[in-house]
Amino acid sequence: MQRRTWMAVVVATTLGMGTGMAQAQGEAFPNKPITLIVPYGPGGVTDVIARALGASMGKTLGQTVVVENKAGAAGAMGVVDMLTARPDGYRLTLAPVGIFRQPYIQKVAYDPVRDLTYIASFMTYDFILTVPASSPIRTLQDYVAWARQHPGQMSYGTPGKFTANHVAMALLEKKTGIQLNHAPFKGDADAISALAGGHIQSAIFANSILPQLQAGKVRALATAADRRPEAFADVPTFREAGYGFDVPSPLGIAGPKGLPQEVVRKLDAAVKAAMNDPGFQQVVANYGIRTDYRDHQAYAAFAQQAFAEEKAIVQGIGLD
Repeated sequence: MQRRTWMAVVVATTLGMGTGMAQAQGEAFPNKPITLIVPYGPGGVTDVIARALGASMGKTLGQTVVVENKAGAAGAMGVVDMLTARPDGYRLTLAPVGIFRQPYIQKVAYDPVRDLTYIASFMTYDFILTVPASSPIRTLQDYVAWARQHPGQMSYGTPGKFTANHVAMALLEKKTGIQLNHAPFKGDADAISALAGGHIQSAIFANSILPQLQAGKVRALATAADRRPEAFADVPTFREAGYGFDVPSPLGIAGPKGLPQEVVRKLDAAVKAAMNDPGFQQVVANYGIRTDYRDHQAYAAFAQQAFAEEKAIVQGIGLD
């Protein structure tokens, strides 16, 4: 009897220790550095903002957030990485809206709704149609009129085929009936150089064009934002100009499917806290970025809606 009693105590104690250790491990998240994949090359606006966000999140989480650049696949390399990442919260990725479009354009290995856990969004891109400061085209109406008179002769640069930049211009073509000449580049830097060198007549950029605009090297004709961004307050939106569309492009953080809810909540809280961190706010202001926070529930709902809507957009403007 004594031996049985002793064995029962040992078993109970062992089970209790195991449960306690498991709880302690869960409560300790994170207890090592977190990797955040940026699916673009280093040095761009997205990379800079992501690093600032990671630094601010680290203050809340008590761990370093390390940025890993994985460019390629139209911004989907991070999502592909999540297919094999452990669902423990230590490997995350940025989730650009292009991941909802790609499955309707080409064969991909992922489902953007089923294969990811959405944590929070933190910013939105604004796309700005520009021409060189020396161009005789001064307004969007001038741009459309010239393109209408010269079908296929107005060239415009983007950071790549099927990007949201490309979508915005394809929508402009559909709304107006004009025919433009698309010149895709590897990124904004190459497109900016081509525009400055006179190799293309126009280009549509995200916020990376702000320094050139402030220096008077380019003229902004319109933005694809839903309302005028503060950094481009003097620039009309496509909708204001009478063309009836905008291209929302929030950017957020996602992890692999099956991420525990307590981990999601901690990461979500860290993103929300970063929105109020002076260091992050300064970097965002330097690039004229609009913050756009959605919590994990709202961001997951956005992902489902965006994936459903992209099919009609792709088919409607002939990108497929």
